[in-house]
Amino acid sequence: MIVIMKAGATAAEIGAVIARVEELGLTPHPIYGENHTVIAVVGEAVALEPDVFQVLSGVETVTRIGHQFKLASRQAKAEDTVIAFNGTTIGGRKLVVMAGPCSVESRSQLLETAQAVKEAGARLLRGGAYKPRTSPYAFQGMGLKGLELLAEAREITGLKIVTEVMTPEAVPLVSQYADILQIGARNMQNYGLLNAVGRTQRPVLLKRGMMSTIQELLMSAEYIMSNGNYKVMLCERGIRTFEPMTRNTFDLNAVPLLKQLSHLPVIADPSHGTGRWDLVAPMAKASIACGADGLIIEVHPQPEVAVSDGAQSLKPEKFAQMMRELGPLAEALGREL
Repeated sequence: MIVIMKAGATAAEIGAVIARVEELGLTPHPIYGENHTVIAVVGEAVALEPDVFQVLSGVETVTRIGHQFKLASRQAKAEDTVIAFNGTTIGGRKLVVMAGPCSVESRSQLLETAQAVKEAGARLLRGGAYKPRTSPYAFQGMGLKGLELLAEAREITGLKIVTEVMTPEAVPLVSQYADILQIGARNMQNYGLLNAVGRTQRPVLLKRGMMSTIQELLMSAEYIMSNGNYKVMLCERGIRTFEPMTRNTFDLNAVPLLKQLSHLPVIADPSHGTGRWDLVAPMAKASIACGADGLIIEVHPQPEVAVSDGAQSLKPEKFAQMMRELGPLAEALGREL
């Protein structure tokens, strides 16, 4: 159920509605829009009649939310969410590009890549300090040292940092270094982890699981938001199908559909979506064309010796070429890279 306050409703009127929600044993989630404040009522509110809130001063309308994902839905918030943090925004007219290596391997590798992607126009540096791998014998990341190198790269370049957190216990540590906490595809339904990042106020990049539906992705976002953190980005990174020619099937249907269903920003990952460096640029363009709010791209100075995901990583010069080609496309679509 959502309670839409009248334009110009006072703080006292909004507070009275929130207090009434709490009296009923439910959880209020106020969402402050440009014209209206919306209060999402979460909990066992099925039996409640709208009149319980409709009679309160300052209330315009009360409606039931048709989706299970209440806080993430367009019913809860009609306008697009713009996530602002540390002088950076994600969502709205401007498109954001996050780029960097799959794994932090060394200081020289990371700094070389960071400088290159910044010069090409990226605003965030991606890089894994902790890496979930299919094989227990594969490179698992540099851990704390990797986080420290990411922080150094931010200090030198000014790029904000997005990196993966894998366990609830690691959230406080990774939050000390990361500007954005990434939830990887394998952890999309790790509910303990979702609850943990939801209790922070760090922005979260939530990747779709490789065998997860769009509904399941939105329900995972709901876990984070129900804990009070509304700074969530949804990431389409491809799903597993019967097609063996690419690493995954890049489900670009999901981008406009997510934009219809949810107010949250949508980021596209053509690197994981295809698994092939030669397909990354074409699918990056397609992602922007179908409405993505940003891209996350793997870039490595020497993909042939990368410890992970070299086959899908762009060399810096290829990344720079792609960025030059994306600019006119974004402008033609009324957006800005």
